[in-house]
This record gives sequence, structure tokens and C-alpha cells, in this order.
Amino acid sequence: MPFPIDIVLTLLEKEVAGYNVPVVDLIAAQTSDPFKVLVATILSARTRDETTAKACRRLFKKVDTPASLAEISEKELAGIIYPVGFYKNKARYLARLPAALDVFGGQVPDDIDSLLTLPGVGRKTANLVRCIAFNKPAICVDTHVHRIMNIWGYVKTKTPLQTEMALREKLPEKYWLKVNSILVAFGQATCLPRRPHCDCCLIRKYCPAIGVIARKVPGDEEGKNAAAPKKLISWNVNGIRALEKKGFVDIVNELEPDILALQETKAQPEQLSDNLLNLNGYRSYWHSATRKGYSGVAIYSRLEPLQVLYGLNNDQFDREGRVLTLEFSDFYLVNVYFPNSGHGLKRLHFKLEFNSCLLNFVKNLEEKKSVIVCGDYNVAHKPIDLKNPESNVKNPGFTPEERAWMDAFLAHGFIDTFRKFNSEPGNYSWWSYRFNARPRNIGWRIDYFCVGAKDDNRIKNADILKDVMGSDHCPVSLDFV
Repeated sequence: MPFPIDIVLTLLEKEVAGYNVPVVDLIAAQTSDPFKVLVATILSARTRDETTAKACRRLFKKVDTPASLAEISEKELAGIIYPVGFYKNKARYLARLPAALDVFGGQVPDDIDSLLTLPGVGRKTANLVRCIAFNKPAICVDTHVHRIMNIWGYVKTKTPLQTEMALREKLPEKYWLKVNSILVAFGQATCLPRRPHCDCCLIRKYCPAIGVIARKVPGDEEGKNAAAPKKLISWNVNGIRALEKKGFVDIVNELEPDILALQETKAQPEQLSDNLLNLNGYRSYWHSATRKGYSGVAIYSRLEPLQVLYGLNNDQFDREGRVLTLEFSDFYLVNVYFPNSGHGLKRLHFKLEFNSCLLNFVKNLEEKKSVIVCGDYNVAHKPIDLKNPESNVKNPGFTPEERAWMDAFLAHGFIDTFRKFNSEPGNYSWWSYRFNARPRNIGWRIDYFCVGAKDDNRIKNADILKDVMGSDHCPVSLDFV
């Protein structure tokens, strides 16, 4: 039976009318100026609405035209819009915006192709501006629209871009302008990314709830018998203090992990701000390198562990702060920052010794309970896991020795969880800062969640969160019950 899109969107439009509206819609309600809508949309990316709203108010006190924006330096712009996510990048985009608009006579264009030429504007932003500022047909697909349309089975897509293209073919045009506002509000209040409130959803009888595990509700026997998966995320942050300035706290609030494992923190606990040490809703645990500004791992957890294990009981490795383990009631989470074999493979022997020590450590844990090993493994396992395998065979991270250890590790009885769900090429978790590698997707998949084979049925999903910026790595995720 086809999904009743007309009935559902009509019901939801009435339902969300009293919800908090997304900040870009709020700006549009206050002004019809396409320039301000464009600026607000650029600022809103990867930032909570209340943070964006405050930054817009500060900025629009000084700026109301491209000409007035051109009079403010990039450094001053960064100070005005802080702490929106990636504020330095966004300040750079805004500083370049007046010159980019000169091509269009100083006016914001209303077609997608022209909007995509502007700094800081991707497809979602371009569609939002066309839709909200000009009231012209456009389908704005963010993570909420992509996720909910797939939950409904209205589309079967893997990326927001695929969802946009599918909706252009299928969704009645009368919904194009408003579908984003409806589903963002609905996705933030009811159809949450984690444990959605299906029990009180007004469209429950129409929704097939594909891939959904709803929140537990007292008295709901079906909910009691279905364990909600824990959302685990691993991320090499390449300097936690630098990432804090790019909106780390907002990113965590948006991702909402139960456990967040970080690598390459490059900081001692005494160097951290209170926001990092005491992130709201989480306990934090840190294992830093002796050498300042180097290596280091950390874990934020909403769940209180039974115990915390620091290192491998081997000083040559532990002084580099590479392993942090949390024990929970039914599993161990081992967070690892594997050594890089180094320029000229000078540390290859050190890395292989570390790998051997780690495997012995994990084997001992396995005798007690389930084990999850996550982190930056610093190896692309198969040719599919990097863009240019032929030219990298003897380079760090793709040597025969490192790949052979990965073979042995998985043969011991571990599952590469991402490959359980996705066998497609072009999926990477690290890109060089050089050669415009990330926009061109010239990358490596070197970040993993690996789980013991006996727990295969507890693995509900695994993904690479390639749209999350802030480091040369992106996060990887695991849903585990």
C-alpha cells in the first residue's frame, strides 16, 4: 500500500504549527530580505538554533547589506558570530560573500546553480534560500528529511542528495516549500533520531517505522521487550582544544551519542576548559600522552562504567596515551589510537609490537565479556578502503605488514561493522588537508568499530558520518544493543 503522503503531511503541518520553528524560518518571518536569509542559513549549518539566532542578532546590528558586510574584517566577523559551529570557516565565507555577489549585481540569486557558486553554500543551503527567501520551488533535504522519508518508506535512499533527487520525482510540488520546515520541527520534537516517541505520534497508524526502535514507555510490553540500541561514536579529533573552537559541544549535542570515544586529543586534562571536562550529560575520562600536544584518547559516556582501565600495562605504549577502556555490565569498550608507522616506515616495528600487545589485551578481556574495539586504526584494510591503492602499497597505513595484522585481527573473531552493512567503494573517514582532498573525496577508511563475532546479532547499524566537519577525520558510528 502506498504511503499516504498527503494525509501525513497535512496532519503534521497542523501539529508542528505550535512547535519552535527552525531559525531560518524565524529569520524569514522577521524579514523578506534574501541577503539576511542567506547569511542566517550559512551560519545555521551544524549549529543549534538558539546559538544561530543570537549570532544573527549580533551580526545584523552591524550588517544589513553586502556593502556593509564588506566593511568588516574576517577577524571581526569571527568574533561577532562566535560560538556558532566552525565560526572561523563561516567568517571566511562571509568575508568573501560581497565579492561573490558582485557577479550578480550585488543581489542574492534565486536559482540553485548560481547559489552554489557562493562561499559556504551547499545544496541544502541553496535550496533553503530559494525556498524561504524567494518562495520558489525547492526541496530542502537535511538529515531529518532524509531520515524520516526513509522511515516512512516513501524513498529508499542512502544520502540526502539521493533523497532530494527522489523527492523531485515523487513528492507533489505543493509540499516542496514546506516539507523541510515540517519535518525538521517533527524530527526535533517527536520523530527523534534516537528513541523516537512513537507512542505519542499522531501519524503512528500510517507509519511503517522502518528501522526504528522507539523509546521505552512504562506499561508498553512491546517496548519493554525491545532493547534500544546504544549509539556509540568514535572520532579522531586531531586536537580537542582546536575542535572546541569549531563547535565541538554543538556537534555532540546534535549527534547525541551514548558513548563518544575520541582519539588524538593532544591535551592534558589541566589544559581543558570546564566545557570539555564537564560536558552536560556526560562523564569524561582522559588518558593523555606524557608528551604535551601529542596523541591522547578520551571517552565521554552517559553510562557509568564499572571500571576504567588506562593503557595496556606497557610503559612504552602507555606513555603515548593510546588506549582507554571502559567496562560496562555486558561489554568492554576499548578506545584505541593506533600508532602511525611513520615517514619512511620508521615506526612500523613499533606499531606492529603495539598491535600484538593490544590483541593480547583484548583476548584477556574477551574471556570475561563482549568487547568492542574502536578508534583510529591507522590502516586501510583492503584496496576498497582508499582512493588510490596502487600508489600507496608501500606507504604508511597500507603496507603488507599492517594489512596482514588487520587480517589476523579479524580472523581472531572480530567483525568490521561498517562492512557488515556497506560494501560500496568511496566510503572514507580520513582525508589529507592537502590537494583539496576532502571535497574531491580522495580519502582513506582508517577508523573502525570492530565487534566480536559472537555479538553479531547485537550490531544494529554502523556508519561513517562524513558530513561532520572539524577534523581531518570524520566520526564513525555503531548502534549496539
